[in-house]
Amino acid sequence: MTDLLTVEPLLAAEGEADGDGREPAVVLENLGKRFGAGPPVLDDVNAVVRQGEFVALLGASGCGKSTLLNIISGLDVPTAGALEVPEDGAAFMFQDSTLFPWLSARGNVEMALKLRGVGRAERKLRATELLDLVNLGHSAGKRPHELSGGMRQRVALARALAQDKPLLLMDEPFAALDAITRDLLHNELERVWKETGRTIIFVTHNVREAVRLGQRVLLLSSRPGRVVAEWNVCEEHRTNAGAAGKLTGDITARLREEIRRHA
Repeated sequence: MTDLLTVEPLLAAEGEADGDGREPAVVLENLGKRFGAGPPVLDDVNAVVRQGEFVALLGASGCGKSTLLNIISGLDVPTAGALEVPEDGAAFMFQDSTLFPWLSARGNVEMALKLRGVGRAERKLRATELLDLVNLGHSAGKRPHELSGGMRQRVALARALAQDKPLLLMDEPFAALDAITRDLLHNELERVWKETGRTIIFVTHNVREAVRLGQRVLLLSSRPGRVVAEWNVCEEHRTNAGAAGKLTGDITARLREEIRRHA
């Protein structure tokens, strides 16, 4: 773990595990961020994400979710508080696939491997394995313009996994997709997460998506963003439509309350 900025003692000491033995992957305490002399975007953010956990980060548009992900990834720095992240860093997956248009699906994944210093023969083999993992091996030779939006996001996921980071940050990666494609990719992401054991922080403003994917759902208030509520998603919520509907309704009501409070 790397302590990037320390103002106060951390919530969890390095190596401290929770009840099921999982150690912290990300620790945030009293984290704050402001740009210039403007009002804070984030203020007093506190959270712990355990290794191998899938956490959905929910909030209204503009509440600072993407800024928080940028800080966790190292693309930005906080102006206050304390932060611990894995020493190996994080892979990032964005709303847009941001694929290189002149490269094939395999070529895009191989590029991430090349940047890690993986040799040519191993790159080709590993890229094929990763595309198979996201059920896209049959389209390895196609370029982005030949792929659907959902297929491009699968390539982006394979490329993120190719970075071989223990932490995967996902910033509304399915927001631009139609409902049916999004549901299919929810299933694919859940399968990949279980097979790889990655720690995932998934940003969304879609309550249904948060409940569908997350083991926990964290709610950020509108600006300044801070964690104001969290919910555990249990197996019953995944298998019982009534339980899932009730949880979705409860979270939606609290989200609306936060939006009204900061309007």
